[in-house]
Amino acid sequence: MITSFTAARQRVLALLGALSMYRLVLFALVALAVIAFLLSLAGVIVSPTPLEMLASFVVLAVVISGVDAAAQRIIRLPWRIESSLVTALILLFVLRPGLELTTLLGLAVAGALASLSKYLIAWRGRHILNPAAFGAAVVSIVGSFGAFEWLGTSASWWVGTPSLALPVALLGLAVLWRTEKVRVVLLFLVVALVTSLVRQIVQAQQFDVAFDFATALQFALLQSPFLFLGAFMLSEPLTLPPRRWQQFSVAVLVGLLAGWPISVAGLFTLGQERALLIGNLLAFAFALRGSVRLVLERRAFITPTAQELTFRAKGKLAFLPGQYLELDVPHHRPDARGTRREFSIVSAPADLPTLRIAYKNGDQKHPSSYKRALAEAEPGAVLAVTGTWGDFILPRGDTPVLMLAAGIGVTPFVSQLRQLQATGERRDVVLVYVAAEAAELAFRDELAATGVRTIVFTKDEPADLPAHWTWAHGARLDAEGLERAVGDLAARHAFISGPPRLIADLAPALQKAHSLTTDAFAGY
Repeated sequence: MITSFTAARQRVLALLGALSMYRLVLFALVALAVIAFLLSLAGVIVSPTPLEMLASFVVLAVVISGVDAAAQRIIRLPWRIESSLVTALILLFVLRPGLELTTLLGLAVAGALASLSKYLIAWRGRHILNPAAFGAAVVSIVGSFGAFEWLGTSASWWVGTPSLALPVALLGLAVLWRTEKVRVVLLFLVVALVTSLVRQIVQAQQFDVAFDFATALQFALLQSPFLFLGAFMLSEPLTLPPRRWQQFSVAVLVGLLAGWPISVAGLFTLGQERALLIGNLLAFAFALRGSVRLVLERRAFITPTAQELTFRAKGKLAFLPGQYLELDVPHHRPDARGTRREFSIVSAPADLPTLRIAYKNGDQKHPSSYKRALAEAEPGAVLAVTGTWGDFILPRGDTPVLMLAAGIGVTPFVSQLRQLQATGERRDVVLVYVAAEAAELAFRDELAATGVRTIVFTKDEPADLPAHWTWAHGARLDAEGLERAVGDLAARHAFISGPPRLIADLAPALQKAHSLTTDAFAGY
């Protein structure tokens, strides 16, 4: 059921949607670094010192940016400064900073390894391991051997200090809301905390010392890296599997290993960053997904303000009806939202290798740099899909379904209904379609061909409606209107695709549905 918390969450998502995921993570980490720097200046954080932080970050940023720029020049991709700085900031909080030459050298090696892992430990153009975790793990493990003592740093996770717990939690929550990974990271935290408490109980019994639950909990929550590891590393979409249950499985595995580090042959332990790397391998085993190239075949206006792009997929592309893809459109001087955007897939899996997406033109006077670049793409242009994600898929069984779409938010429903039509599967489905005016009803012919009962909310009456379509006579869709239009709402699994504000406005009615799945978007 949707709650007032969910409604508030949708409004927050609308605000956070103005930034790309990479920019949001970068800004959050910069804010955390500034807070840590000020706390160090004030003497609240004793180690590292402000100068150690500054020198260490400069070394990490220069090395990682240099390696990234060189690698991306070789493979002919634009250099993304956000990615380089995010990796540098994460390593700053994970590794032990310092001013000694050996320490700075170790940081430089860790940064170089982290950057190189993006390109060398990859599958079809997509990195497998969290770069920062890989760099930190290698330097920590190798540096423990005598021949490599000159690597004067190792994973210390100094970010796990009580004075930074609240900033990490608040900034991390903003990131998790934007990436919709709150539940995944909460599960990780619960597993890690419980495992850590059990470990402390066992150790207390082994050494015959008293166990203080409050102290143990405080240590596990405020003096461990769990918050930072979950919010800024485990949540990285590029190293998570596409389905929610798979992400939960990874969260449990990483939580167990991080909460109870296992010793390997007495040489090192599988804790923290090494736990995350093992979780990355499980995610890779789940998905084995990679970058797929799409060749643009044609573009067409499907409404006065929306376009559809038709591609031919080069390589194996697998998705479920209702899922979305991330499309990379490299261009010079990208704005705050970067060069990647998420699009629901219009076509059905049965349509492959043809793949379609659609988007609204939006602000024509001040379009985003991404939308300008996408508009300039000509037939024959090759773009990259970095993966397909999402759990916005129809439930198994015969539960009646309500599909509620606002404007171009109808795209995942087109995919689902086309697939049902292609496979001959029959479902009890009602589609509620909201648009500013009748001319903005996209994919009318395709939707009509599926035979699904459709209720249209537009100001003006659409012409030549199919027999199974109903116009709501210009009524504005609100919670009461939805209940009137769909009398058996309580028996239906509601799927809603549209702006977060619409989801929030319909909350009083949607909380009466049998169950709810949302697919909010904030524009491109």
